[in-house]
Amino acid sequence: MRTRAMPCDAVTIVAHPRPLSERRASSDRRASSRHRAPIGRGDVVYPAYWVAAAALIVATLLGLPLGQPAAVVAATIVFIGGGLPHGAYDIALLRRAVALDRSGGGMAGGGLVRVGLVVGGYVATALLMVSLWLTMPLVALVLFLAVAAVHFGEDWAMLEEPLLRVAAGAAVIGAATIGHPSAVSAVFVAMSDPRAAVVARIVTAIAPVALLVTLVGIALAWRQGSRHWASAMAVCLGLLIVLPPVAGFALFFVFLHSPRHLAQTRVLLRDMTRARWIGTGALLSGVAILGWWGVRVIAPSRFDPSVGAQAFQLLASVAVPHLLLSRWLERRQAIACCAEDQTAAP
Repeated sequence: MRTRAMPCDAVTIVAHPRPLSERRASSDRRASSRHRAPIGRGDVVYPAYWVAAAALIVATLLGLPLGQPAAVVAATIVFIGGGLPHGAYDIALLRRAVALDRSGGGMAGGGLVRVGLVVGGYVATALLMVSLWLTMPLVALVLFLAVAAVHFGEDWAMLEEPLLRVAAGAAVIGAATIGHPSAVSAVFVAMSDPRAAVVARIVTAIAPVALLVTLVGIALAWRQGSRHWASAMAVCLGLLIVLPPVAGFALFFVFLHSPRHLAQTRVLLRDMTRARWIGTGALLSGVAILGWWGVRVIAPSRFDPSVGAQAFQLLASVAVPHLLLSRWLERRQAIACCAEDQTAAP
């Protein structure tokens, strides 16, 4: 007899007598689970983060010039090379979601049309951001900062309140302005125009509030079991205040933000071979860099020669479509996988 599959998020409780020792063991497991992050709520921190943070602390204590041009260029290469690939799998996630969508008929017919439309919208959004940098750079800068706050807030999945998540995302930007307001202002102006100095002052003004709210978020994350993430972010925010802006951002973006999203994407694209996984990330990241280089060649006078400013502009150009698409893709993928599991259930 074929039974109906339960929903993926359903929990079935069967009441039956159990020995006292078994009930006590179960109670102990439930108590200990309160000290761990619930599944899917996020607590991804790899040892490489602590190694990188320790190295930067030692470099600061030794007085190494992390804010000098050569060090800034090195940090820029790190955050582009190590951080850009985490958004390179959006199209692969889209293809996977459509392939698992039974109502879309797989990848045939309507599925291919849907992929084409969404990919076209993705590219068009990126091109729109590039055009904003060319024509209205101040608007592009403000949009980038807003998108970054929302996107970085996605790392705080353990927090239920959306405003807390956005504040935590904004704190990543605000922390740097507290410690190095002039340097951050210079980066904003290089990315945009002299009016961006006002934007930097506004970010500096709201930064203490964002940091205070984020401290609440860190405490909540700790209490809810995400202790690795809470402790890592507490250290990272401190280093974002102390370190030069680009070095601090590289630490967060490459060693905290990017690995978290790569881990989630790797689970969704678990059928990808390792070689294809690495190749996809490298290829699409390379395409984005070459595309930006082409724009820079076509309109050199529209961009500041600073490598750091251009790296952030490139990041902004791909971050906006990534944010718009990633949430929908992840939900679609989860629904499709759930439906596939139910179909396969005996």
